[in-house]
Amino acid sequence: MLCAEVSVYPLKTNNATQIIDGAIQSLTQENLKSKVGSISTHIDGNDDQVWAGIRKAFDEAQKAGEVSMVISISNAIH
Repeated sequence: MLCAEVSVYPLKTNNATQIIDGAIQSLTQENLKSKVGSISTHIDGNDDQVWAGIRKAFDEAQKAGEVSMVISISNAIH
């Protein structure tokens, strides 16, 4: 099992909220447990789910242009 804190920061856009919401929505397609916070989303799942979710969220966000993503990953049990 892995857990991660994921933050997406769209750059050079006036539609940041829509881009972030799209990235968060893409996480649900990987059957991850998620909790959306004010500046990051916490996700839990097996290794493949977490990595696939991170990739899917980044791919979704970058469709709109330049984006930065900050990720903290842990295999510690919470």
